Amino acid sequence: MTNPHIRVLVMSLYLLFLMVPIYWLLAMSFKTNTEIVAGFTLFPRDFTLQNYVTILTDPSWYMGYVNSLIYVVMNTVISITVALPAAYAFSRYRFMGDKHLFFWLLSNRMAPPAVFALPFFQLYSSVGLFDTHIAVALAHCLFNVPLAVWILEGFMRGVPREIDETAYVDGYSFGRFFITIFAPLIASGIGVAAFFCFMFSWVELLLSRTLTAVDAKSIAATMTRTVSASGMDWGVLTAAGVLTIIPGAIVIYFVRNYIAKGFALGRV
Repeated sequence: MTNPHIRVLVMSLYLLFLMVPIYWLLAMSFKTNTEIVAGFTLFPRDFTLQNYVTILTDPSWYMGYVNSLIYVVMNTVISITVALPAAYAFSRYRFMGDKHLFFWLLSNRMAPPAVFALPFFQLYSSVGLFDTHIAVALAHCLFNVPLAVWILEGFMRGVPREIDETAYVDGYSFGRFFITIFAPLIASGIGVAAFFCFMFSWVELLLSRTLTAVDAKSIAATMTRTVSASGMDWGVLTAAGVLTIIPGAIVIYFVRNYIAKGFALGRV
């Protein structure tokens, strides 16, 4: 049997390895550009908060976070709302081509966003949706809805069909049954699906950059445009990276128990 001290050592080294990039990003965000490009320093010699001040006071920066949060929340709500009835149909009914349709949904998740960037750009430009939050939110549904359907369908299969039948015998309408009885039973699955929809939409770059210009430009797109005549603004870029991690960390904190249940059920 493996020595417990060795397991602790290996796990500690692994966690340290994972935390090094995050620490380096955090340390660089408190440095000036001069110190960053001058050479290697483990700690900031000239500690500064100016990089964060720039982001929090410059509309071109902080509006990137606002825009990202708007379309990510919109996408999460739309994806879960669409995926719930679809997943229920796949988990409870058998119909012609159901397995093929289910595979086709997942194949959309397998395709790279670059495949759909130009069609979305031309479509949204022609209907007047270019550079809007709803444009990015709907585009991200292409890969988030199949993922949410796949996750929720696995959770719904774990709920016995007898619950549905008993509710109908008791006179429940489908809407009342789904909201008051069924949805609470799969709350952990909804939490897991919402988490992954949020995270995939938050970190996606290509579509959010292609479909926006000014009014709805995301923080990820803003971070790719930090080159100026004086060179790359590394301090501001790393500070933006630190602030970008925070929303994901907050979401993980609130749904951490649901994610654990998802792994336990083998669907995540």
